[in-house]
Amino acid sequence: MTTSLQFETQTKNLIDELKSVCANYGLGNDGNEFKIITQVFLYKFLNDKFVHEIKELEPTIANAEKWEVALRNLSDDDLEMLTLQMSESTANIKPEQLISSLFERQNEPKFAELFDTTLLEIAAANSEIFSVMTEGGEKIVLFENISKYVIDKRDEFCKAIINKLVNFSFEHIFHEKFDFYATIFEYLIKDYNTNSGGKYAEYFTPHAVAKIMARCLVTKEVQSVTCYDPSAGSGTLLMNLAHQIGEDKCTVYSQDISQKSSNLLRLNLILNNLVHSIPNIVKGNTILDPYHKDKNGQLQQFDYIVSNPPFKLDFSDYRDELDTKENHDRFFAGIPNVPKAKKESMAIYLLFLQHIMHSLTDNGKAAIVVPTGFITAQTGIDKKIREQMVARKMLAGVVSMPSNIFATTGTNVSVIFLDKQNKGDVVLIDASKLGVTVKEGKNQKTVLQPEEEEHIIKTFNDKVVVDDFSVVVSYDDIKAKNYSLSAGQYFEVKIEYVDITADEFATKMKTFENNLESLFAESKALEKEIQNNLKGLKYE
Repeated sequence: MTTSLQFETQTKNLIDELKSVCANYGLGNDGNEFKIITQVFLYKFLNDKFVHEIKELEPTIANAEKWEVALRNLSDDDLEMLTLQMSESTANIKPEQLISSLFERQNEPKFAELFDTTLLEIAAANSEIFSVMTEGGEKIVLFENISKYVIDKRDEFCKAIINKLVNFSFEHIFHEKFDFYATIFEYLIKDYNTNSGGKYAEYFTPHAVAKIMARCLVTKEVQSVTCYDPSAGSGTLLMNLAHQIGEDKCTVYSQDISQKSSNLLRLNLILNNLVHSIPNIVKGNTILDPYHKDKNGQLQQFDYIVSNPPFKLDFSDYRDELDTKENHDRFFAGIPNVPKAKKESMAIYLLFLQHIMHSLTDNGKAAIVVPTGFITAQTGIDKKIREQMVARKMLAGVVSMPSNIFATTGTNVSVIFLDKQNKGDVVLIDASKLGVTVKEGKNQKTVLQPEEEEHIIKTFNDKVVVDDFSVVVSYDDIKAKNYSLSAGQYFEVKIEYVDITADEFATKMKTFENNLESLFAESKALEKEIQNNLKGLKYE
């Protein structure tokens, strides 16, 4: 077993053990289990990162027989000097707040209170860097009281957690790369993508789709760029984009109405060395009250935008608040009306699409997941948006994905690619026939194979025409097709002609003639039989 795979297995085992502790104290499948597991995992990760950096900075601690004792023996000034040298992605943790210190004190009275107080003090000391903002300016700090979710035996519960945390260390895996942490993060939250059972799409976009979006957006090296997702969920799209650019070459911004999503995204940023972007993570309603603005109060614009917005959502309560003069430019194609029935089917993704188009810099690029029906709709806001993509010459291409690429929804999806510098041809890809079907729980899911992902990416980036797969069209071609963005509507109908000799032609015609004669003879016999049968019918 490779070192990386071994660490991955050990990390997943730790997650399973923490879930087992929760189950033993009555929290299995409880909504609060999510809060406990993610916060305890984060505490463990930050604890070990602090220890890792202290040892790297101070060899005497790293080489000590008992590093905990050597750390405690440091003077306050020496400890402060070491912490000042640490990277900004490392939380400031006091020696008495380390897991090893709590492990040694686990038999003290009111241990649960000590455990909770420790987490709250760490959260307060690191709130400037690690807090998520709300649209109202409040801070959502790292940790809260963990033991409050357990009704009985709180001390024993916290002891059980501490005893699981001391048996494994992250110290040797901080140099692992994106794929490792993406796998761990997915495993960590796989049971918590729900509010009441069943996968909840806002928290997870398939990595194949996220990778295709990132690699089709970022095709060359860039520096100091901004990345944004107005409906970020747990951040799968943003993490893939940042990884493609380089985590140290970009700053991430997001907004999401769900506090749960924002907390998951914060965890994802910490795991993926993007701590510097945490202050830009905002819990709030992007459509009603977009948070990120420039110094003049105008909506901030971004170099790269990715999004898998909710497709349908009841926003009737604040629909009329959106219909203002201030929002005229942002929602240029219009705001969906409130239907008399099925308000939950209101197409909110149309608002996200317009918001994204409005939020791109002059050189900006975007990739947005939409229901495939959007690319061919012949009326309404859908078509107006496509018309503007063409009129503004910002459409780069469309990739129509296989059905069931999301196990959570039967809706077919496509990815719209925007590039405000694309004044030339547009690439339309029909990838609907790719992928293999696998079972995920009770649902069928289509999974793209690595070579299929590469095929899509290369075809898109190279603007290659492939029979029955891709076309390259001009903006005028799209206008002529009534703004349809479906690749299939541009495929040529091909008629194959085969050259044959006169003798071969005569032979074929004779065969056709004989076959027809035989069929006609059978038909006459059948007619005669039917007539005879009719004559034999008698009334009774």
